[in-house]
Amino acid sequence: MSKKINVLMIDDNEYIVNKVKQYFSKHEVIDLVLTAVNGKEGLDLIVNQKDKYDLILMDLIMPEIDGIALLEKMKENNIEKHVIILTSYKKEYTVKAVNEYNIDYYMLKPFNMESLEKRILEIMNVKPIFYSDKENELRIKVSDMLHNLGMPSHIRGYQYIRDGIMMMYKEPDMLKGITKEIYPELALKYDTTSSRVERAIRHAIEVSWSRGDYDLMEKYFGNSVDFDKSKPTNAEFIITLTDRLRLDNKVVMI
Repeated sequence: MSKKINVLMIDDNEYIVNKVKQYFSKHEVIDLVLTAVNGKEGLDLIVNQKDKYDLILMDLIMPEIDGIALLEKMKENNIEKHVIILTSYKKEYTVKAVNEYNIDYYMLKPFNMESLEKRILEIMNVKPIFYSDKENELRIKVSDMLHNLGMPSHIRGYQYIRDGIMMMYKEPDMLKGITKEIYPELALKYDTTSSRVERAIRHAIEVSWSRGDYDLMEKYFGNSVDFDKSKPTNAEFIITLTDRLRLDNKVVMI
């Protein structure tokens, strides 16, 4: 599994920024981590936060500093990052001027979100991830369950727990092999270690336990753990939610 592609978006159209942020909010690979609503804010992020992003989505016509000026500033500061231009401005001389800065792609607004996703993955040499309709439906149900329990999707343990539940849902024989099967498989998928997977899951459960819906947690875990005395173990958490999913879910994996 490739590491996250962290994206910086600079665009004064908040509707478009929010649309992009929402589309990638649960994406396996792409993460919109920084946003700016004008060129001045964008320049500050480009220069001072350059270790936090891998690719820039940038409009051309913006307040304060325009897109071409930003590209020039990047060149002056020897900042080499992947760039996709998102703009409704399509004059030939503008396209030619932008291309002198070796941008990766020029996309006209309005653009298709699936096309944007495809371009980002292509530019970063990451193969697209495809799920069957049934698997995608299952992923959404698991994600909703974790969100309702107060678990934020940006922490690493959230991804491990979600994928661990799906593994166990599809392969019940893993029930007795969380440490020996699920942790190593997750570690391989996310290019990390089993011990880090275990710690991240533990942290995610602790976060969920401190901010989640008490009544919902008691409903899910009241019969499987001593709810009032302690948090469930990693195994108890994953097994309990997998069982709950089987009871509530009408999706059948094939």
